[in-house]
Amino acid sequence: MENLFIHSEEVKKELPNESEKFKDIDVDVKKLLADGYKQQKALDFCTQQYVLPQLEKIQDNLAICEKALNEFMYSKKVAFPRFFFVSSADLLDILSNGNNPSKVMIHMPKIISAMDTLTLKEQAHSERPFALSMKACVGVETVKFTSDLQLLGKVESYLQDVLDIMRSSLKDIAK
Repeated sequence: MENLFIHSEEVKKELPNESEKFKDIDVDVKKLLADGYKQQKALDFCTQQYVLPQLEKIQDNLAICEKALNEFMYSKKVAFPRFFFVSSADLLDILSNGNNPSKVMIHMPKIISAMDTLTLKEQAHSERPFALSMKACVGVETVKFTSDLQLLGKVESYLQDVLDIMRSSLKDIAK
């Protein structure tokens, strides 16, 4: 969850309150763990008056963040229905790396049947790459797109653009 709430710009924009709450949770957990490390004995640490209430507070706040995250993931599934067929762990990874399309490519076989990956042309100055072609997950078949597609916007948007260019390229090639 740290990758999403702390390192993902999209989640910070979409869930600002929960991102801030998660930062506080992260700080509290690290303080608690540091204190536990100093104690060196689990029994001495766990029997301190503040430990149980602090853990309960962290758990309650974490439940709020988790609920917001589930609602966020559901909204992404509605926006791009193929996400309904991806595991929650994979979807979290896709969403946390959505601004870096090359990291999303490892999930392409889970998103689009029989596709292994896209051939990407990386850009300088941290601009988004262009998708040039698609590679099948069986054999060595590669289909070049009829036009290059820059992977812009949110991950669900550029994945929909990939589906659209796949269809149009296959249609054009078949003609």
